[in-house]
Amino acid sequence: MTDNDRGWRRRLRRHQRYGGAWLASIVVLLAAPHDVRACDLCAIYTTTEARQETTGPYAGVAEQYTYFATLKDNGRAVENTDDQRLRSSITQVIAGYQVHPRIGLQLNFPIIARTFRRPTEDGIQNGHETGIGDMSVIANVKAFSWADTERVAHLYLFGGLKFPTGDPSALSEELNEGQDESPSEPTACSSHMEGCAEPSALRVPVRVRPHHAMEAAPTEVASGIHGHDIALGSGSVDGIVGAQVFGSWKRAFATAAIQYVARTVGAFGYQYANDLLFETGPGAFLLLGDALFGEPYSFGGQILLSGETKGNDSLNGEKAGDTGITALYLGPAFRFSWGTHLGSEIAADLPLLQNNTQLQIVPDYRLRGGISWRF
Repeated sequence: MTDNDRGWRRRLRRHQRYGGAWLASIVVLLAAPHDVRACDLCAIYTTTEARQETTGPYAGVAEQYTYFATLKDNGRAVENTDDQRLRSSITQVIAGYQVHPRIGLQLNFPIIARTFRRPTEDGIQNGHETGIGDMSVIANVKAFSWADTERVAHLYLFGGLKFPTGDPSALSEELNEGQDESPSEPTACSSHMEGCAEPSALRVPVRVRPHHAMEAAPTEVASGIHGHDIALGSGSVDGIVGAQVFGSWKRAFATAAIQYVARTVGAFGYQYANDLLFETGPGAFLLLGDALFGEPYSFGGQILLSGETKGNDSLNGEKAGDTGITALYLGPAFRFSWGTHLGSEIAADLPLLQNNTQLQIVPDYRLRGGISWRF
């Protein structure tokens, strides 16, 4: 057996052992300008190994910022005469432990900040809601892994629970609104496959909270921002299940992820509707290398199609007609990783389709990103 044969077999064994994971974000690295063709797969495998193939702790932080300023009535844009808007920031602090090369546990702890402007019975209201959100605990399992010298395929399954650690008190607005008309409700957001609650839209709120300030005279215009949109928590224990797939051939790769959130009745008898989230798209490793401060590195770009579909929420068993939505988004994503330690990602989502029920405020765009470190 020649030295080249032995080297090839060693690389293949290494690839099969360290075939990388692509969890909610596949981590890729920035490369220096030298010949790395022979080690393209080395860079991919060893960097993704940091996510799944070594045991031990890891930590990270992820951010999703969503800007809402478009009112739609049954999928048709309507004039936003009162300049209604909502800015939502969800920062997730992540801590995890890989207990086995194929099994890991992860804790997501969200910190939410939302500011908004909306019409009420008493005039234009400017307010904010800030605090911790609903914590989730997720287990992930590598169900399938296959690799050779040019191709990789991995399948991951995950599941867990979301616990009611966030303040749901803004949902009490729904009880007041329900005195005069059918209850309004929340829309769940598609946040890199983690089950967070994002705003939707609806009637005129009637309750003024201490951090909601009035600015103008009374208005007859319907509001697209309500208690279910700004609540920091749901008050419910919800289930999360999903799957993620990564496949590559030479420098090309593709990913897909799907997540289903099963909701239960929460605070004030309010129940968010079950939510199906997904994202998929092709990409390419633009730069790959094996000698950045002694560690392999890579940098990749991707076009992601993401979306969600959910039905109408309910209050005390009664359906609300203005909380269902099916939406599609398209945008670029860039991923960077270094060795088995550092992984990062940034992405933007622009709406392609937003088919909602009745009057709702919908996202104009989303920005999201994250960084993780394995110890």
